[in-house]
Amino acid sequence: MTPKLELRDVAAGYGSTRVLHDVCLQVAAGGITALLGANGAGKTTTLRAISGLISCASGSVLVDGRPVNGMAANKIAALGIGHVPDGRGTIGELTVEENLKVGGHLVKGADELASRIEEMFGWFPILRERRHQQAGTLSGGEQQMLAISRAMIARPQLLLLDEPSFGIAPLVVQKIFETLREMNRRAGITILLIEQNASLAFDAASHAYVLEGGRVAVHGPTADLRHDEAVRRSYLGG
Repeated sequence: MTPKLELRDVAAGYGSTRVLHDVCLQVAAGGITALLGANGAGKTTTLRAISGLISCASGSVLVDGRPVNGMAANKIAALGIGHVPDGRGTIGELTVEENLKVGGHLVKGADELASRIEEMFGWFPILRERRHQQAGTLSGGEQQMLAISRAMIARPQLLLLDEPSFGIAPLVVQKIFETLREMNRRAGITILLIEQNASLAFDAASHAYVLEGGRVAVHGPTADLRHDEAVRRSYLGG
């Protein structure tokens, strides 16, 4: 079966600084895959290369077998790729509802957009209570829920998530991850997840890749990696 997402020997970076070196990975359609590694390993750069926010120096990014590297970021998003960046990227001056409308700018028809906003409120009910509140005044967890909802309102087939648990209270993190798993199960959305909390990642994902120095150091089923002492000691701080 063709993977939903595949990277073939991708090299990328910023200016003359190379961050990724011949990265190869596959994300199965309908699954959750984790991307792990220490700070500076190249995880965020990988997501930016996939979504077209930076260019690949070499190699290929394929979505459903179709090369997308070289395409503009908005064109890649239109193929059904949602990206929740590190720092969440919500627009603080806008209300919760206005942020969702920005995320749904390609949705055709006011009624359809209103329906999708209500769908997001169904996933995260607290956002309904905050719908007229400025996003910048929300808690960190509420901002993360909004960022996920803003990406999901376009109903992407693939969701790229960069550190969804960062700076958030544990109980809220639990709620967010429960919702992500439910989105994966009920909506069939494929997820590529960066997560520093290895335990969370292993619980959510079926397969994981570990980056070290911009290269894939090891990958495999999370059930295997969870109990691999070399992986825990060298890459996950276990």
